[in-house]
Amino acid sequence: MQIIQPHYHAIARTAQDYERMAMSGVVAVAEPAFWAGFDRLYPETFIDYFHQISEFEPTRAAEYGIKHYCWVAVNPKEAENPELSREVLKHMPEFYKKPTVLGVGEIGFHKTTKNEEEIFEAQVEQAIKYDQLILIHTPHLQDKVRGTKRTLEVLSHMNVNPERVWIDHVEEHTIREPLEAGYWVGFTLYPITKCTPKRAVDMLEMYGHERILVNSSADWGPSDPFTLQECVVQYRARGYSVQDAIEVFHNNPARFLGQNPKFDIKPVRLETIEENSENLVQN
Repeated sequence: MQIIQPHYHAIARTAQDYERMAMSGVVAVAEPAFWAGFDRLYPETFIDYFHQISEFEPTRAAEYGIKHYCWVAVNPKEAENPELSREVLKHMPEFYKKPTVLGVGEIGFHKTTKNEEEIFEAQVEQAIKYDQLILIHTPHLQDKVRGTKRTLEVLSHMNVNPERVWIDHVEEHTIREPLEAGYWVGFTLYPITKCTPKRAVDMLEMYGHERILVNSSADWGPSDPFTLQECVVQYRARGYSVQDAIEVFHNNPARFLGQNPKFDIKPVRLETIEENSENLVQN
């Protein structure tokens, strides 16, 4: 079956990961801007990074028949430097014109500080101004509930369309409120700090699959892009059909990301081909 990997930090992964993903049905990946493992000091380093993920990385993926898309943003960890962040924001609109850039992300909170909130709001405002999709990071476990609650409070006072906003890294204790508010949510299959494939399938059974995305994140930390395929297997093992799995792991990302016309992969449906056995024998 075809799979879309909607949150994947390809810059931190090897060519062999692309090859294995292609062999297991992945047709597209989307790469949000993220922390480099250290705090960048200059706007130019962000700009070079945006060029890398919007220009070079698509060529690497294309070698394996995979389409690569990306997002641009100042990630929450580096939003603690508002002066630097605002300089980077001045350059982001030039990237919205690129054929593989889908929107602003990932943005949001790391430790839910005043500076993080200031830059979060500034990036949401820019996304609204330029009609971009929005991808929001929610904090790790120690601050996830507070950070998710504050995210929803901030968004509630802004002129956002929830259908164009994806709140990622939700878990059992943070999924209900974003869904009830009309946002898309994401489960991140990350072995230590986020969610497991089994827990993701549990939540799919509890909440259904509408407005839910599943991703592996897969960066330079302890992670594995193939937790997504593991999740597909666990979902099918509970009796769901191939078409059910396609709805979750291909069609939902196609629906959300496809709100930006640059993302041209459409939802798909399996059909049985009825063939006339007599004609087959004659031919």
